[in-house]
Amino acid sequence: MTAPLNGLKVLDFSTLLPGPFATMMLADLGADVIHVESPTRVDLVRMMPPYADGQATSHAYLNRNKQSVALDLKQPASIAYIHQIIQDYDIVVEQFRPGVMARLGLDYATLKAINPRLIYCSITGYGQDGPLKDRAGHDINYLALAGISGHSGRVQGGPPPLGVQVADVAGGSLHAVIGILAAVVERQTSGLGQHIDISMTDCVFTLNSMAGSAQVAGGEAQHAEGGMLNGGTYYDYYQTRDGRYLSVGSLEPQFMMGLAQALSLPILMQLGASMLPEDRQTVRQAIADAIAQQDFAHWQQVFAALDVCVEPVLSLDEAVNSEVAQARGWIVDVPLAAGDTKTQRQLAHPIKFSRSQPVYKFVGRALGADNPEDGTV
Repeated sequence: MTAPLNGLKVLDFSTLLPGPFATMMLADLGADVIHVESPTRVDLVRMMPPYADGQATSHAYLNRNKQSVALDLKQPASIAYIHQIIQDYDIVVEQFRPGVMARLGLDYATLKAINPRLIYCSITGYGQDGPLKDRAGHDINYLALAGISGHSGRVQGGPPPLGVQVADVAGGSLHAVIGILAAVVERQTSGLGQHIDISMTDCVFTLNSMAGSAQVAGGEAQHAEGGMLNGGTYYDYYQTRDGRYLSVGSLEPQFMMGLAQALSLPILMQLGASMLPEDRQTVRQAIADAIAQQDFAHWQQVFAALDVCVEPVLSLDEAVNSEVAQARGWIVDVPLAAGDTKTQRQLAHPIKFSRSQPVYKFVGRALGADNPEDGTV
């Protein structure tokens, strides 16, 4: 079996998380990715603890399967080298603020003149144009400006600081991969590449989906704990007697009935579908009181035997070692170097193909490990 993107060649100028996650996805699927890095301004991901096998774990993961070339893009020789090799590449991914690549002589217009088939993906916080295009930002800022933080969390507690970077990855990385692969398919017909403008704020805004539709088309204002899926109903998290939590998503009638029976709460069947705020609060409190009467382990055993959309809130350590993680192959052993018998445990590529398969050649490489041997740069 072969990887589905074998033959695609990518130059990756990005740092930190959004671009590297996108190009890791492409590399896992067989694309040949060269990560172009500054020899003087080291990617912060290379420095972020914790460390394993002599390097930062985040770098080892995000940059697996990629070659590392160290180039000082302020030097004319480095720019000339990129101009020389770009004819052989399909895709460029960059994450600088708008205008930076143009000042370097590496913008889409310049590289397209050399290679008209080039697909050029720019990932930024706020896009290539618009009032915020030159503004700095991070995941938390994009979520805030996209309205997501405003209708998440608790009325009393405010927006939640999430444990994963939704705007960076779901907004930036995954939309970049979708855009790139769509452009690859389109190029088969047109014979031409194109520029892809990925704004993490634009893209994460679309993840409002159901709440956004209610606001935009229905004129219904969205706020924390105000909707069916953000804490406004009994679809929520509930604390057990020993301080752990269960997730309860038993919305459909058959699941609602199963939950009512498991908790001995007939009021759930009576008021569970009510749209009245006072009824919703009554049901939420009844479920909270019932779950608080027993420890986490008790409820794990009860709901493991039932199919009612109730699951335990696991720590990341518990999730890594869970039955479903083992069965579905969430963790893989990646060689420290090509052909090495020593490996590092990493998160696996999640997509399962019937014929193709992802590749795991090596963890992130040392800075400049793959610079041309002839010293041309």
